[in-house]
Amino acid sequence: MKSLKRWGITTVGALAATLALTACGGASGAPVETGTPAPSSSEAAAPAELTFWGWAPGYADSVKAFNASQSDVVVKYEEIQPGSRGGYEKMLNAVQAGNAACLGQVGYETLTSFAAQGALEDVSQYANANQGEYVEFAWNSVKVGDKVFGAPVDTGPMAMYYNKELFEKHNIEVPATWDEYKTAAEKLKAANPKIKISSPYANYDYAGMSWQAGALWFGIEGDSWKVSVDSDENKKVAEYWQSLVDAGTISKAPMYDPAWFKGLGDGSIATLVGAVWQAGVIKGDAADGAGKWAVAPMPQWDAANPSVGNVGGSATAVLKGCETPEAAWKFANFLSTDADSYGNLIDKAALYPAAKALLDLPQLTKEDKYFSGQKIFDVFKEEALKVNTDWTWGPNMPLTTTKLDDGLNKGWAGNGKLVDALVEANTATVENMKSQGINVAD
Repeated sequence: MKSLKRWGITTVGALAATLALTACGGASGAPVETGTPAPSSSEAAAPAELTFWGWAPGYADSVKAFNASQSDVVVKYEEIQPGSRGGYEKMLNAVQAGNAACLGQVGYETLTSFAAQGALEDVSQYANANQGEYVEFAWNSVKVGDKVFGAPVDTGPMAMYYNKELFEKHNIEVPATWDEYKTAAEKLKAANPKIKISSPYANYDYAGMSWQAGALWFGIEGDSWKVSVDSDENKKVAEYWQSLVDAGTISKAPMYDPAWFKGLGDGSIATLVGAVWQAGVIKGDAADGAGKWAVAPMPQWDAANPSVGNVGGSATAVLKGCETPEAAWKFANFLSTDADSYGNLIDKAALYPAAKALLDLPQLTKEDKYFSGQKIFDVFKEEALKVNTDWTWGPNMPLTTTKLDDGLNKGWAGNGKLVDALVEANTATVENMKSQGINVAD
């Protein structure tokens, strides 16, 4: 890769008004008191000072812990609106104005867009020594080419949540492949036509299905982007789910809609193939399913060569203009790898570690009554190591996912074909990139 500018957007802020991406966590706005740094000797140099913008519950506690742990760097935490609710726009506008914080919480799906706009600092000279501490796909998510723009914090490896009680009642094997999944769908429908194997998937949840299949949406060829949302590999995934729609085995209830939670709770939706953090979503909003559900590995296209997708996850990114990038990296790496601090983030924000050494934290080894007493994170620990490492996000994901959702919604509702959604999203994405002067390979 020769130049970010040649395949990116040269003006920071070009996408600020359109960045409205999915993100997790709560929000407010006021600066948060982050504790007093450990005292330093009178001979020591003044500590580097930097500001961190984020919104995940528990981040303020991590900043306090870091400040108390050393005397070289002082971090001030400012809680901002989540990225989808204005946080990303704030970051991009501040970078353009030259007054951004050193660090910002940025979702993996957005980081590439930030990098393409020149809104991030390359910290590879400080970060590369820590690469081996992280699961490979997470590390790749903070890189563009050979440049590293932040530290991976959390990930969203996928697995299959399923209504164990329902499968046992109807004597149906838990599917290990997508062929078996389709068979299970047909058996459930035969047992009770009201039972649907799953429900529709939107934007980033759908992307996880493509990710697992190796059906890439973006790549880089020399100085150009390669857009492949409508590739043959992607059409295979779409046609598979279309076959389930056509067979009447997919619920009409949109994800995160009250009807969806009702279906998960009352047994009319039998599975959810989703990210690790969706365990909390189900537990919180489908309480009627308590004790009935369990977690199994994601069904495979090729059982002999298992692969897993990812949904979500975020980085502590170093924003352009940070005057203390080495100090910024020191804190970012602490946030992602300190066991005590991260244990608190699991409790408060339900984050799942990107750091390999933290996958055995006590918070991740507990039996879960909602999931039939299962230690569900044992499944996700195994699945995290199978996540396809080739995935790359594009430079304008809001446009791509908006166009994709328009078509997917029609397809899931039976008013169109899922394959058509891919073609339309691909065409719109390429046109948008070219209109912004971004190089796109044929």
